[in-house]
Amino acid sequence: MVDMVDLISQNAVPKDRVDKSKRKAYDEPSGIDSSEPVDDGLVSDLQKVASHRKRKKERKEDNKKVEIEQEREMKNLENFLFGSLYSPTEFGRDEDEEVGQEVDDSAAMFFVDRSANSALSVYKEDADSAETSDEEDAKQKKPVWIDEEEERTSVNIAKVNRLRKLRKEEDESVISGSAYVSRLRAHHAKLNPGTEWANLERNYRSDDEDSDDEEGYTGVEGITDILRTDEDLVVKSGTKLLPGLLEYSRLVDANAEEPSGGPINSVQFHRNTQLLLTGGLDRRLRFFQIDGKRNTKIQSIFIDDCPIRKASFLPDGSAVIVSGRRKFFYSFDLVKAKVDKIGPLTGREEKSLEVFEISPDSDTIAFLGNEGYILLVSTKTKELIGTLKMNGTVRSLAFTNDGRQLLSSGGDGQIYHWDLRTRACVHKGVDEGCINGTSLCTSPSGNLFAAGSDSGIVNVYNRDDFLGGKRKPTKTIENLTTKVDFMKFNHDAQILAICSSMKKNSLKLVHVPSFTVFSNWPPSNRTLHYPRCIDFSPHGGFMAMGNAGGKVLLYKLHHYHNS
Repeated sequence: MVDMVDLISQNAVPKDRVDKSKRKAYDEPSGIDSSEPVDDGLVSDLQKVASHRKRKKERKEDNKKVEIEQEREMKNLENFLFGSLYSPTEFGRDEDEEVGQEVDDSAAMFFVDRSANSALSVYKEDADSAETSDEEDAKQKKPVWIDEEEERTSVNIAKVNRLRKLRKEEDESVISGSAYVSRLRAHHAKLNPGTEWANLERNYRSDDEDSDDEEGYTGVEGITDILRTDEDLVVKSGTKLLPGLLEYSRLVDANAEEPSGGPINSVQFHRNTQLLLTGGLDRRLRFFQIDGKRNTKIQSIFIDDCPIRKASFLPDGSAVIVSGRRKFFYSFDLVKAKVDKIGPLTGREEKSLEVFEISPDSDTIAFLGNEGYILLVSTKTKELIGTLKMNGTVRSLAFTNDGRQLLSSGGDGQIYHWDLRTRACVHKGVDEGCINGTSLCTSPSGNLFAAGSDSGIVNVYNRDDFLGGKRKPTKTIENLTTKVDFMKFNHDAQILAICSSMKKNSLKLVHVPSFTVFSNWPPSNRTLHYPRCIDFSPHGGFMAMGNAGGKVLLYKLHHYHNS
């Protein structure tokens, strides 16, 4: 028995030799002689192991190729986005050597384009000319001044949160000043790419495109024409005011800091939209800065001998004209902060100059006189420069938008058109259904005018049609039942305000395009008291209304975004 064990131990093969022989058999399955008898199962196992190893090796090679391709695409993308500010993408031999391929020196088909658009490449035969043009561009675009401290300055872009986006690597922290400037410029160019319209030298279209589509193309000349005008380039869809309901909100009273001690007879916005004047029978002329929140009072002027019946800015904004039931009036210079008393007018016996209108060119003031006379006064000399005479008494005036003509109406129920250059009546027509005219106003464009009467009827006329002989009004508004005291168009003539001071809440807002009143005005839950005057801000955002209670109610009209 012992001899048997010794024999087995002597003939036993070491374990490592067995493992090596197995690996050799697996790795070299083709080394089996086909002439020797081999087990079919063993051959099948060897083939499976060999195919598995082959697939695994191919997968590794594919993964490596994908990684190299992704790295190449990332470099191309970085070079395309940031241009020559960053390291450009390397083409040719270097990338191929990374993959492990041998490349002949003569096989390089690309060169690095280090111009602004370095993402583009050209063939080798064009390289020489491209390099020459790059050198010329570099000479032409040499900066006039270079800050030498940029090279010596270092910036920690990892310390400031908003600068971390400039890092190219996650662990990058301190960079030089010049690199910091370059990265900021590249980041700005990335965020603001669309500035091609500012390049006048770029070729807008080819001749073929011009022949195919010439309509709607402006080109450089068209853009130049657009930039030379102050008209709105884009017409918003919300510029058209719709009828029915008016969107508005009540704000803090315009004179909340100092209400009037008597009825308010005048409210008016200055041309700068922030200044509002109020005047009333308490003999105080007040100025407020309108912001819709505090409405700070700026100044208050007490006029001892003149309860204010009307106060109005000159259209140029330089002065304020103040009048009452007196034979004189006042002029307040806003620049010099000086008040001048003017009158009585030479050769006139009027005891009251309480009603007047100022021409849009700020040259003429027209006062109502006695017995149908209209007194024309120069705003410069404050002297009487002429008179006009109606057949009946005169009760209302209105200048046209160009200031060349004056409209008047009164006790004879007719509307007169006066030419201020010749001081003659150029047209006279009957106001339909009117016995006594009490109010007139014209639209800012001059094509419409409204005439109110003591019966509460308001007729809206097309001025050209009226001058042409058409007596029929465009629309008759019958929403008031008492004398019409005041009317006002807003800046774009889409709203017409009409009011009567003889009845509470007697203020209507008319949608001019449809000639219908807004159904939600006046507000049902608030009283307007007895309205006496109204004005719109120059851009329509604010509406101020003065009443007999000494308050100036302020409203925001949401359709108009600017005040």
